[in-house]
Amino acid sequence: MTTDSTESTDGPTPSRRSLIGWGGAGLALGAAAAGGAVAMTRTGNDVDPAGAETGAAVAFHGTHQSGIATPVQDRLHFAAFDVKTEDRAEFVQMLKEWTAAARRMTGGHPVGEGAYGGLAEAPPDDTGEALGLKPSRLTLTIGFGPSLFEKFGLAQQRPEALVDLPKFPGDNLEAARSNGDLCIQACADDPQVAVHAIRNLARIGFGKVAIRWSQLGFGKTSSTTPDAQTPRNLMGFKDGTRNIAGTEPDRLKKFVWASEGDGPAWMTGGSYLVARRIRMNIETWDRTSLQEQEDVFGRDKGEGAPAGKAKERDEPFLKAMKPDAHVRLAHPESNDGITLLRRGYSFTDGTDGLGRLEAGLFFLAYQRDVRKGFIPVQRRLSRSDALNEYIQHVSSAVFAVPPGVRDKDDWWGRTLFSKEA
Repeated sequence: MTTDSTESTDGPTPSRRSLIGWGGAGLALGAAAAGGAVAMTRTGNDVDPAGAETGAAVAFHGTHQSGIATPVQDRLHFAAFDVKTEDRAEFVQMLKEWTAAARRMTGGHPVGEGAYGGLAEAPPDDTGEALGLKPSRLTLTIGFGPSLFEKFGLAQQRPEALVDLPKFPGDNLEAARSNGDLCIQACADDPQVAVHAIRNLARIGFGKVAIRWSQLGFGKTSSTTPDAQTPRNLMGFKDGTRNIAGTEPDRLKKFVWASEGDGPAWMTGGSYLVARRIRMNIETWDRTSLQEQEDVFGRDKGEGAPAGKAKERDEPFLKAMKPDAHVRLAHPESNDGITLLRRGYSFTDGTDGLGRLEAGLFFLAYQRDVRKGFIPVQRRLSRSDALNEYIQHVSSAVFAVPPGVRDKDDWWGRTLFSKEA
């Protein structure tokens, strides 16, 4: 990977060369990079709309993790992991190594000493498939699942807001593609950059964690930049018109970020993520009349305007929609003001063996409290949404997303795992 920005300040991930006494090169590289702290640091919300389409690097350090309020990239590789080690110190060391690798990859640099030029008798530090590619606005976001708190003596640190999701009407969840001890969300404008990031983190974690399931996504279905064109889902409808924007700090504070007093102190500045793989019955939908499609959503298909309105962003008159229209049921006015920040992606994974596309929406939603966010909204939708005839939820997971990495000495999960927390 290449970039014009200055390298991060913590130097490369530990390598085999340093372990056998050839550490001089790594130490020199770290010292040479010591001037780059400003280039890789941010404060407040992780938003840089001006760089949204340039392929530039997104700052890694900040109050909140990037990949939440960041302008949504076009590609996704999401991976859930199971923890295999029972050694807390070993797991913490892996988190530190993951952080160092993430810092370098999001900055457009290879992991450690790179994919070549190192000790010939040892595997390279980096897998190499992103060499020569731009950073592509790569963001890496980590989350901790409920099951992680059954390990390492963490039971007392599990936030009350990190609840196990209930079974909703119509759910047909695949156990092997649900849940997980932790997750990594990799978003980028180049799919190879996103896949490279997950691959390298999985390699670093070998023996300590293992991928439980993963999902590739394309064609963002929601936007955190309202001045951009609203993307469309695989049903052809605009999605995310009323999504929270990354430039709305008041709404982010109210609906997305966990605040002091919301739960355990280690989560302050974090958020909660719900991930749902939603299969679309594409073939049935494609044989449905235009009028019925528009009635199902409560919007027209061309402009995206609410029923009875002319423009996409016109204030919807919910009573003009059918009682079971998706927009009417999902709208904050129908849910006591509940608002989610969505970062969903479309997916196609071949066929289902019956000649139908295995396709749909990989739904990602961030919120301040799952109990007051996704759960009440989904209960309402699962009972009476007209869209349910054409979709089915087949995978589900929930994660506590800790606050951002503050500086070069910080690491993912420090607020949870450090003795001082």
